[in-house]
Amino acid sequence: MPETRSYTPPAGHHFLTPLYDVGVRLSTRETVWRSALVELMSPKDQDVLLDIGAGTGSLAPLLARKNAATRYFGIDPDRHAIDIARKKARRAGIKAEFAHEIFSADAVAGWPAPSLATLCLVLHQVPLDEKLRLLQEIHSVLPTGGRLYIADYGKQSSWLMRKLFRATIQKLDGIADTQPNADGVLVPLMIEAGFSGARELKRFNTITGSISILCGVKGT
Repeated sequence: MPETRSYTPPAGHHFLTPLYDVGVRLSTRETVWRSALVELMSPKDQDVLLDIGAGTGSLAPLLARKNAATRYFGIDPDRHAIDIARKKARRAGIKAEFAHEIFSADAVAGWPAPSLATLCLVLHQVPLDEKLRLLQEIHSVLPTGGRLYIADYGKQSSWLMRKLFRATIQKLDGIADTQPNADGVLVPLMIEAGFSGARELKRFNTITGSISILCGVKGT
């Protein structure tokens, strides 16, 4: 697959991808915020979830435990992460389809139209114009009433969270792409991309900064 846009691997560098799951679990309270994300989505039997930036597929088993009837499709530009995701799904005995692609509406045109979309720990790793492009493309593939849930480093509101974010995530992923998130750009970008009711639902303080769950709906 030609990769015409640059991206940051899940753990910042390709050689760290095999360690990504352990690192995220230890540094971000992953079990807590991913479980909260699935609860907030409240997936129904007829729902189709599109997981953009699926990484190593950690969301798929949680979704299956919440509602096995909800169909899961994950896409990520990192081949190593997708290989891990497929193995993880096979070990868990769940139905999940993964694609090794940079996300666009065209890249998922062969999949069923999603009613739900998730974007986890992606936007802090890409430039501002790519953040907006991703949100606009997600908006284009969702039907009216479709919901987007973002779980990512959002506005770092306290001195401590800003300090921790600067000492960890910004050391790993750089300042240029991460600072807009820390400054609170996500909700305005969601609104610019066309999402209605864009807002932060929950926030979790971690040793790497605060992670927010945000939601927006595709209106009429």
